[in-house]
Amino acid sequence: MSEEHSIPVLEAKSGTDKPVTILQVLPALVQGGVERGTVEVAGAIVAAGGRAIVVSGGGPKEHELTRARAEHFTMPVDSKNPLVMYANIGRLVRLIKKEGIDVVHARSRAPAWSAWAAARRAGVPFVTTFHGTYSSGNWMKLRYNSVMTRGQRVIAISRFIAGHIRRKYGVESARLRVIHRGVDLNKFDATKVTAERVMGLAAAWRVEDGLPVVMLPGRLTRWKGQAVFIEAIARLGRRDIRCLLVGSDQGRKEYKKELERLIASHNLGEIVRIVEDCQDMPAAYMLTDVVVSASTDPEAFGRVVPEAQALGRPVIATNHGGAQETVIEGKTGWLVEPGDADDLAAAINKALDLDMGAREKLAETAVANVVENFSKAAMCAKTIDVYNEVLQEKVAPQK
Repeated sequence: MSEEHSIPVLEAKSGTDKPVTILQVLPALVQGGVERGTVEVAGAIVAAGGRAIVVSGGGPKEHELTRARAEHFTMPVDSKNPLVMYANIGRLVRLIKKEGIDVVHARSRAPAWSAWAAARRAGVPFVTTFHGTYSSGNWMKLRYNSVMTRGQRVIAISRFIAGHIRRKYGVESARLRVIHRGVDLNKFDATKVTAERVMGLAAAWRVEDGLPVVMLPGRLTRWKGQAVFIEAIARLGRRDIRCLLVGSDQGRKEYKKELERLIASHNLGEIVRIVEDCQDMPAAYMLTDVVVSASTDPEAFGRVVPEAQALGRPVIATNHGGAQETVIEGKTGWLVEPGDADDLAAAINKALDLDMGAREKLAETAVANVVENFSKAAMCAKTIDVYNEVLQEKVAPQK
C-alpha cells in the first residue's frame, strides 16, 4: 500500500531564500490525536522544504519531533491561568521575531488565546485546527471556545465539525477547510504486520485459536460505549467468539469495575476481556475479525474506524459524527443507532457471518476507501496548502 498524495512545496515570498517557518502550538506532547497530528504535520513541513517549530509544555512525543527534524520550545502554554496565558503572549512574540516565524498554527484553546494575540502583534498569519465540538453550556464557554474560529483559515477535522462551526459560531465557509485526520499507510498496512506480532498479542491476551475476535478499541470512558457493547454481546448469545475492550482506564477505576461487574452479571467472563492500552494497534486489528466503535456521543472524527479499514477489517460504528464520513454503509461496514444494543448485536452477527468471498471484497473496498480519502499524506498535503494560502495574504501588524 502506498501513499497517493505528494507533499507540496512551501512557497516562500519572492526575494528571500529563507525557509518558510511554521510554528504549531498545543498544550503538551502526550498521547492523542492532536499530538499525533502535530508531529505528522511537522514532518511534512520539513519534507516541504520548510522549518517546523512546535511550542508546548513538553511530553514524551518530543523525541518524535526530533526524529522528524523539527524543533521544540518548552513554554507553559498548557496553563489556563489568565496571568500565565497573558505572559505567554510576550514569550511567543519574542519567539516569532527571533526565529522568523511565518505562520502560527494553534491546535487547542488555552494556548490559542496567547498564540492569536502574539500573531496579531507580530503581524503574521494565524491558523487554527478545530479538533472537537467543545462543551459550550454558557456564554463564557462559548467565548472561550471562539478563539478557535479566529484563524485566517479554520481547519475542521471532519465535515461534521465544519457544520458545527458554521452553526454554533457563524464562521463563513470561505475561511473553513475540511482536512480529515489521516492514517499512516506505511504503518497500517496488512502486508507489513508479521504473524509473530499478531501471535504475540493473541498469547498476551489469551485469545484461543480458531475463535472469531470482536474488538472495541478506546480509552475506558462512558461515552465510548463499552457498556453498550457488553450488552450487545450478551444479547448476541454466542459463546463461540472472543471480545476485547482495548484501552486504558486513565484512572477511571470505578468505571472499569462497573464494566467488570456488567461482564460478570451476563456470565461473559470467558467471552469479554478488558485489556490495557495496546502499543501495537496494527497487530491488534489484524488479530480481529470485526472492529467496533460504539461511541454514544458523536466522534469529531474517530481514527479507529479508518485505521481498521486500512487493514481490511469490517467496521461497525454509531451513526453520527465523523463515522458517517468514514464508513461506506454495507460496503466497508455498518452504521448502527447510538446506544442501541440490539442494533449493534445484529450488525456484529452480520459481520461475523460474512463468507470468505464477501470478507475479501469488503477488505478491498475498505482499503481503497482509506487510501483515497483518509491517508496521512493527504492530510499533510492539504495542511501545507492552507499554509501556502495564508502566506500569500498580507497581514497588518497590530500596535
